[in-house]
Amino acid sequence: MTAIEVRRLRKSYKGQEVLRGVDLHVALGEVFCLLGPNGAGKTTAVEILEGFRPRSGGDVRVLGFDPDGQPAGLRCRIGIVLQECALPGELRVRELIDAYRSYYPTPLPAERLLSIVELGDEAGKLIRELSGGQRRRVDLALALAGDPDLVFLDEPTTGFDPAARRRTWAAIANLAGLGKTVVLTTHYLEEAQKLADRVAVVVDGRVVACDSPARLADRHLAPSRVSFELEAGETTRAVPLVEGASLAQHDARLTISTGDTEAQLRVLLAWARRHKLRLSGLEVSPPSLEDVYLDLVGPVEEPVS
Repeated sequence: MTAIEVRRLRKSYKGQEVLRGVDLHVALGEVFCLLGPNGAGKTTAVEILEGFRPRSGGDVRVLGFDPDGQPAGLRCRIGIVLQECALPGELRVRELIDAYRSYYPTPLPAERLLSIVELGDEAGKLIRELSGGQRRRVDLALALAGDPDLVFLDEPTTGFDPAARRRTWAAIANLAGLGKTVVLTTHYLEEAQKLADRVAVVVDGRVVACDSPARLADRHLAPSRVSFELEAGETTRAVPLVEGASLAQHDARLTISTGDTEAQLRVLLAWARRHKLRLSGLEVSPPSLEDVYLDLVGPVEEPVS
């Protein structure tokens, strides 16, 4: 079944088209990620899905509802974590969670929420005593208070240190384990690769690629890397390259970037046998999500990891 269905979605501001016929579908229980550079249209698309912004054209259904105007039947079934949230510092974590739970007819138990976001030990702490990562996980707990079917997460780990980011990843993975549908926007490619079942890359208001991270890498033209070292004293001689391949050297390690891995390996291994060379530590690395992303959108200034 489908949680979100978007067809030919368009949005214009003062004559400037920001979304140019976007098509998307998100399955129930899926973790779906939107990637793209600043200004690509990700935030606009998500705000339309959430019901905060009207569209200029196209058809949108979220859990069976047209989200325009935020109908009450939809509001009670979605949870939203904005990029920045202000929390009352003088309340304790459990107090704030209980306050949000009181707004819903069938909320999740407080202990369940604290467990999902891994804040059980911090339940009695004041909000102002929490770290940035812990506050972000409180944001997530509040979004889940009403036991929503669909959760929107906007840049949930921006500015986090690696440890805090991974704790938040664990909380998001817990959502997937509960069967929740998650729509995630992020600039961190490692985050998308770690969490998402599927990724849509948005460039200039259009979806230019949409698939699982692994299949995007497999079917895209971003190059694979073949790397190895030669024995001490050996020169690189004339390392054979297939058409379109390139060779780079860092210290003793050589790396060939190629779009035809099988052909490159054949000629490389034949060359090594002919010259009686040992290719130490031979590794073949398929293109990563980061490789595919950068190939689709070009170099960007946002952080990637």
